[in-house]
Amino acid sequence: MEKPPTVPLDEWRQARAELLAAEKELTRAQDALAARRRRLPMTGFENKYTFDTPTGPKTLLDLFEGRGELVVYQFMDNGPDHYCPGCTAFTDNVPVTALPLLADRGVSWATVSNMPLSQIEAYKQKKGWTLPFVSSRGTTFSADCDAGGGFMLTVFLRDGDDIYRTYNTTSRGVDRLLFGHSILDLTPYGRMQDWEDSPPGWPQRPTYG
Repeated sequence: MEKPPTVPLDEWRQARAELLAAEKELTRAQDALAARRRRLPMTGFENKYTFDTPTGPKTLLDLFEGRGELVVYQFMDNGPDHYCPGCTAFTDNVPVTALPLLADRGVSWATVSNMPLSQIEAYKQKKGWTLPFVSSRGTTFSADCDAGGGFMLTVFLRDGDDIYRTYNTTSRGVDRLLFGHSILDLTPYGRMQDWEDSPPGWPQRPTYG
C-alpha cells in the first residue's frame, strides 16, 4: 500500500498552512451558502397524508410533534427484503443523541419510507435503530416531495396548521451530512471509494461494495 511522502517538519507545516488557507476559503464559502439557504423562499405543502406509525396513524402535522420545523429523510423502498445500501448507511449515521439537540432548537426528525410499516419495524429491530421511522405507503408523499422512488432530505416549516417546504437535497447534498464520511475525508486514504481523486496506489473499492 502506497503512503504519503515523508518530509521534514518545517516543510510539512508549510504544506499544512497552504491547505488550511484553502480550507478557510471553503468555510467562508459554505457560510455564505448557508446564509443564502436561510433566505430561500418557501412553498405551501398540504397536510393531506396519513402515515402508518408504531403508535397509530399520523398526519404530516403530527410529525412536527408540536415544534416549528421538521426534517424528513425519505428512505427508498426497494421492495420486500431489499434495502438501499446508501439509505441504510445514512440511517446508520444519524446520531440519535443529536435528536434532543434538534428538538431543543424546535426541530423534529422523521425517517419516512414507502415500505410497509411491518417491513420498517423488522429492519429497525435488525439494525438496532431507535429513531422515528414511519410509513408513507399508499400516499403520494414521496412523489409530492420530488423524491419519486429515490431518497431525499426535505425541510418543512409550519405556521400554526399551515405547512411549508423550505429546502430539499439529495445525492451528494445528503452524503455530506454523514459523520463517518466527514471523518474519513480528513484521513490520508479518504473513503477509499473508486470515485475519489486519490494518488496512484491508494486503496480504493466500489462505493457500495
